Amino acid sequence: MTEYRIDELARVAGTTSRNVRAYQERGLLPPPRKQGRVGIYTETHLARLRLITSLHDRGYTSTQISELIASWEQGRDLRDVLGLEQVLNSPWTDEIPTYLPTEQVRAFLATSADPADTDAMFNRVAALGVIKPEGDQCLVPSPSLISTVLELVGRGFKLVDVIALHERIVPAINDIARQMVEAGAARVVEEHGEAWLPADGEVGEVTALLDRLRQLAMSSIQGLLAHALEHHVADVMGEHLARVIKQNTSAEPIQRPDFL
Repeated sequence: MTEYRIDELARVAGTTSRNVRAYQERGLLPPPRKQGRVGIYTETHLARLRLITSLHDRGYTSTQISELIASWEQGRDLRDVLGLEQVLNSPWTDEIPTYLPTEQVRAFLATSADPADTDAMFNRVAALGVIKPEGDQCLVPSPSLISTVLELVGRGFKLVDVIALHERIVPAINDIARQMVEAGAARVVEEHGEAWLPADGEVGEVTALLDRLRQLAMSSIQGLLAHALEHHVADVMGEHLARVIKQNTSAEPIQRPDFL
C-alpha cells in the first residue's frame, strides 16, 4: 500500500496540508500512523480525503460531513467502510500530480502565442483543468498530458490548435463518463432504492462490484476508442489519397491512343 507524508498526501489529493490538519482536528480524517515524529498516511486516508473534498465542493459543511461519516460508520466494520470509500474515491490513474512554477507556465505559453494573448491562453488552459493555479505555483493533475502537449508542439503542432482540440474533446469525454456513472448509479438504485446504504456484510460485496465496474468501464472505453480511431484513420487516409490521385490525374496531359 502506498504511503504518504502530509505534504505528499495533500498534493495527490489536490488540497493543502493545512486542510488535512484541519480535517484531522475535526475528526473527519483518521490520524496517521506515527513513524518517529513523522505522520504516515495511506491510500485509505487519501480515499477519505477525496470524499471530504467532494462533499465540501457540493456545499456540505464540516459538521454535516462529520455527522454523515459518523452515521455511515455506526454499526459497520470500519475496514469495510474505508474499503468502499477507497473504491469510490481513489483515482482511476496511477499518475501523481506535480507542481510547476506559474511563471514557467506563462513563459511557455508566451513562446507559443502572441504575448498579448498569454493571459487569455493561461485562463483557457486553467478552465480545462490542465493546470490549477495556486499563486506562484500551478498544480498539474496529469503530467503525462503536459508531456504529450510538449511533444506535439515539438513536432510542429501549434499550441493554440492543441488547446482548441482539447476544448472540443473534453465535453464529449465528460458526457461519456457522466452517462456511464449515471447508468451504474441507476442500476444500484433500481436494485436497492434511492436511500439505500449497504448494511453489514454487503459492503465488501458492493466494493467488489464497484471495482469491477470501474475495470469494465475503462476497458470498454479503450476498446471503443481504439476501433473508432482505426476507422477514422482509414477514412481520413482514404480521403487524402483520393485527393492526391485526383490532383495528379488532372495535372497529367491526356495521351492520345497510338491507333488514332
